[in-house]
Amino acid sequence: MASAEEKIAKIRGASVVSSLIATVSSNPIMITDVHPEIDSGRFAVKRTVGDTFFVRSKVFKDGHDILKVSILWKRQDDADWHVVPMKATNPGLDIYEGHFLLESNTYYFYTVEAWVDVWESWRAEVRKKLAAGQEVSLELLEGRILVEEALDQANNSDKASLAEVLEQFRRGLYVEQCNLLLADDVQTLMGRGTNRSSLCRYDRILELFVDRAGASCAAWYEMFHRSQGIKAGQSATFADCERRLPEIHALGFDVIYLVPVHPIGRTHRKGPNNTLFARPQDPGSPYAIGAIEGGHTAINPDLGTLDDFRHFVHTASMYGMEVALDFAIQCSPDHPWVKESPQWFQFRPDGTIKYAENPPKKYQDIVNVDFYNPDALSLWFELMNIIFFWVAQGVKIFRVDNPHTKPLPFWEWMIREVRRKHPEVVFLSEAFTRPPMMQTLAKIGFSQSYSYFTWRNFKWELIEYLTELTQTDVTEYMRPNFFPNTPDILPEFLQKGGRPAFMIRFILAATLSPVYGIYNGFELCENEAVADKEEYLHSEKYTYKVWDWERPGNIKSLITAVNRVRRENAALREFKNLRFHTVHDENVLFYSKITVDYSNMILVVVTLDPFDRHECMIEMPLDSMGLGAHENYLVKDLLSGAKHLWNGVQHMVRLDPDTSPALILHVVPWPHVDFESPSW
Repeated sequence: MASAEEKIAKIRGASVVSSLIATVSSNPIMITDVHPEIDSGRFAVKRTVGDTFFVRSKVFKDGHDILKVSILWKRQDDADWHVVPMKATNPGLDIYEGHFLLESNTYYFYTVEAWVDVWESWRAEVRKKLAAGQEVSLELLEGRILVEEALDQANNSDKASLAEVLEQFRRGLYVEQCNLLLADDVQTLMGRGTNRSSLCRYDRILELFVDRAGASCAAWYEMFHRSQGIKAGQSATFADCERRLPEIHALGFDVIYLVPVHPIGRTHRKGPNNTLFARPQDPGSPYAIGAIEGGHTAINPDLGTLDDFRHFVHTASMYGMEVALDFAIQCSPDHPWVKESPQWFQFRPDGTIKYAENPPKKYQDIVNVDFYNPDALSLWFELMNIIFFWVAQGVKIFRVDNPHTKPLPFWEWMIREVRRKHPEVVFLSEAFTRPPMMQTLAKIGFSQSYSYFTWRNFKWELIEYLTELTQTDVTEYMRPNFFPNTPDILPEFLQKGGRPAFMIRFILAATLSPVYGIYNGFELCENEAVADKEEYLHSEKYTYKVWDWERPGNIKSLITAVNRVRRENAALREFKNLRFHTVHDENVLFYSKITVDYSNMILVVVTLDPFDRHECMIEMPLDSMGLGAHENYLVKDLLSGAKHLWNGVQHMVRLDPDTSPALILHVVPWPHVDFESPSW
């Protein structure tokens, strides 16, 4: 006789089994490995308006039933789901794929659903039996029942047609009944009225943010506003900045990015070369934001007025360029907030305000806000309202200074709130930090990200890093903006490689990534550095500067040419299409960007050595270009204009770092060359 404990165990076991059966019965179809999906749906995937969004999933079920699988998608403001069928692209692995076009700059939601196609499963079974010579009278009766069930569920337009099918079935003989129920027009009718009692849906609704086109393809020019004038020892104005716009437009840039335009504090103002003591005539760092004239919504009077700024933005737009602003969440000790909201800051035991530090570096002219102070909610809204203020002035792009030193929850909240009202706003994350933080900032919403490109100089490390950025899941959420230099960073390669190094790094930045930028002075090959540091000597962060924009040795003609090539070639406006190819020289990089339909094929050969000439063999990726082994193809170097008729894989190239450090090759199959086109 069973003990009480054994009886309880049996009851519990039966309960578990009953629960399991109920679960399996309600979810008979497995939907797994939905792609793209970031961190189990925690973060939104990124795409751009005009992209085709592809979704892939594994979908399967026990037995031999035929499944129908669909993508469900809708925009943020849509009431109903749109349905897109998915096709089995690899039936042996139960992989289904589908896609839809992204036409709006907004948040999208998507998921996958599947159900047993009862009618198609019935048809497949009957056909197999007929092919084997088996009799299917009972199966035909089952088919008739399915049609009757569909008739009960059908809309008015299909009811008459289904009723006619049943009438023909009643009058028909065995062979006629087989032909009738297996006919394609009956399949179409039954498809519209399919029994979806087995419908299952993926257990997550996934999110997708679709940026405007400027978020994924643009050339940035970082302008240090006060250095755009012609008078030594005096700040330039927005009017001076405007006078440079025609030239910058002619160079081919899309975005003018300004360092902070706000009043600069006087307390602990930094002097030339970051010295601790400023003279009365020293302007201080524009990152020490805030003074008696105002804070983050005020204009430095040396630059002009808010009306002058608006005029600058308007003038830039007339040249087809946007203005990006630096959003630096830091204050000078003179910022109005220090008096108005002291609870937003930290004070030391002696009562002095705590200035910013990154030991051993000290920033005595800057104090940080405390994001977790008791009045944090007011601070967070105040910071968000700064963005709204500048959006109202016509600014839709923000380069965010050091976001990795501020709380991730703040950025996730603020970016989403801004996008609710202004989905067109673009945020660039200036975070040269560890990979997990850099990638998480991208995941939580930043449209673009600074990257390690600035320090990737040689073949193996460029291939390794760019492969990670373009061929792994990182590409689903991170858009790198390749800056070869910044006001804070003068890399060793540029310091030691001279003018050829500037040409090399520019070509790499502009052709590897559809989004890149340079800091003004790069076009002049400015590389005077602080000894043993990656910093500019006499940095304009701490002083006024007057540039000779026509200085001998500049690379403005190269910049103009490459930006023109970018505009004229769709392949260079993509990122995921980057592929590296074989070149028999460890100092030469060879890569391609090819559109899916082969309508635009660009291949780039660039030396990574700023000192010596290189002659080497490249291997053309004929398979990737849709070309046969013996096909002829025309190759044009878009920098020099030289043309070549090539055949086969291997070809010799010559690169001279002083005159021709790179070849940007446009390839067209010989029969398809349009010699009337300006490109040829």
